[in-house]
Amino acid sequence: MQVDLSQVKLLSLMGVGARGLSGWRRVLSYVVHFSLNRYYLNLGWGNLPLERRAFLTFFSVGTGAALLGKTIYRGNAVDGTVDFEDMNASLREISESIKVMKSKAPSAPEFLEAFTSIGAVKESEREIILADSVGPSLHSYIAKMRNYESSHERDLYLSEDKHSVLFSTYKRIGRVQTLIGHGNFNVLGFDEMLKIGRRYSSVGTFTSLETDFIEGLFSANAKKYGFLGDKVTEKLTSTIKKSETKKIAQTGHFLFRGRSEKLYQKLKNDIGGSITLTSGIRSIVKQTHLFIAKTIQSEGNLSKASRSLAPPGHSYHGIGDFDVGKVGYGSKNFTEAFSSTDEFKKLVDLGYVSIRYPRNNMLGVRYEPWHVKVV
Repeated sequence: MQVDLSQVKLLSLMGVGARGLSGWRRVLSYVVHFSLNRYYLNLGWGNLPLERRAFLTFFSVGTGAALLGKTIYRGNAVDGTVDFEDMNASLREISESIKVMKSKAPSAPEFLEAFTSIGAVKESEREIILADSVGPSLHSYIAKMRNYESSHERDLYLSEDKHSVLFSTYKRIGRVQTLIGHGNFNVLGFDEMLKIGRRYSSVGTFTSLETDFIEGLFSANAKKYGFLGDKVTEKLTSTIKKSETKKIAQTGHFLFRGRSEKLYQKLKNDIGGSITLTSGIRSIVKQTHLFIAKTIQSEGNLSKASRSLAPPGHSYHGIGDFDVGKVGYGSKNFTEAFSSTDEFKKLVDLGYVSIRYPRNNMLGVRYEPWHVKVV
């Protein structure tokens, strides 16, 4: 039968009013269904043909309502103050770093010649040297870890000719996350990401330069950055089986079923509602996006980035580890400030929780009191 716009609005409001929050999400499904079928809208009571003008008006009203509901839903579930896990940085800061990197800067040799007494560091000398006993090299290493956000003379930088693809890759992967949502993005595989790029114009097809750049980051020898941890995921195309994961309510994150899920539930039961999951499973795609963002924030300093974010393929989040934090503490949960909270003290007192990167660890990674070791 033919219906006018007022009937459509009434039916959509009935769906929202009767089902609350799920109603908002249902409206979104109506819009998607209708757009795919062009002139038919399935409201659960049969197919109702609409005139094109009515559809366009409904689309604008319905989409706005659905997106508002989606925002409310996510706002209740995820701490909106955290743009990137393991980073005390915002989207605005990353954008500012892109502007800085696009401006002309002195070359690395010029910089070192001007600000160090030893002059430029040869490429062959760009490596971390650790002493077997306490000596200058060990003290230097520990000082570097404690000042992980500073640049150091042996740090390795991304070549300037790679800056453009660094920015475009960061933005395109970010559009994928915007399209599919934060939670789904955490477990997204590389091949699946490429398919999304080809399918949705709002993302756009990944260029060969971008895919080569991602593959290069994944296959790079992280020890050249100064990161000394193991590579725990060997294939860029590795996927995470959905059947082996569980989404943790009110967090937007997933954990692997089994050891990870049981450990989290146990520590949460023992500590109470003031502690929460701040980062769970991270696929190669998610870790790559985080590492690229940190590289941009570090203005191309790959070594500096790797002191805070494990390079792609080296994150234990991909095989079981997870992060916890204090409810309402925001991005401070990813700083040393977390170690001063009652939640962290209780975590230590439990006796059965180990931290992946303790203070003064020898893996080239800063102190991460929030990172729970599972594997």
